[in-house]
Amino acid sequence: MLMTRYAKITMCFVLGLFCLLVAFNNITDYPTNYAFVQHVLSMDTTLPDNTLKYRAVSSPVLWHVAYVAIIAAEAAAGLLYVVGAGALWRVRRAPAATFNRAKGYATAAATIAFLLWFFGFMVVGGEWFAMWESQTWNGQQPAFRFYVSVLAVLIFLNQPDQD
Repeated sequence: MLMTRYAKITMCFVLGLFCLLVAFNNITDYPTNYAFVQHVLSMDTTLPDNTLKYRAVSSPVLWHVAYVAIIAAEAAAGLLYVVGAGALWRVRRAPAATFNRAKGYATAAATIAFLLWFFGFMVVGGEWFAMWESQTWNGQQPAFRFYVSVLAVLIFLNQPDQD
C-alpha cells in the first residue's frame, strides 16, 4: 500500500519536473519554439491549396501572446505537480481518506497539462490551424506522448487508496 503511494508521489513529482523543464527550455531558448508557434499560427507551411488559411494569424504580437500562454501553462502544470507531490508526501502515512483528499493539486496539474497538450496542440494547433499538414512544424507526435503520459498518471493517481 505504501509503495503504491510512493509511486503516485514519484510520478507526479517527475511530471512536475518535466513540465518545469519544458517551460525553462522555452524561456531560455525562446526563439526556437517561438518559430514553431509562428509557423503553426501563420499556417505558412500547410498545403498550398488549403482552404482553411483564412484562419491564419499573421500578428507577431499574437504569436508572442500564444507562446507566453503556452509557457505559462507548462510552468503552472509543473508547479502544481510539484506542490501536489509535496502534499501527497506529507500525508503518505495518513489514512486513505486523507491521502485521497490530497490529490487535488496533482489533478489540477494534470488538467492544465491535458488542456495544453491535447486541446492546445491537437485541437487548436492540429485541427484549427491544420498543423498536421506541415512537414516541418507538426508537433502532434510529441504532444500525443505528453498528454498520454499525463492521462496515464492521472488514472493511476485517482485509483482510490485504501487503508
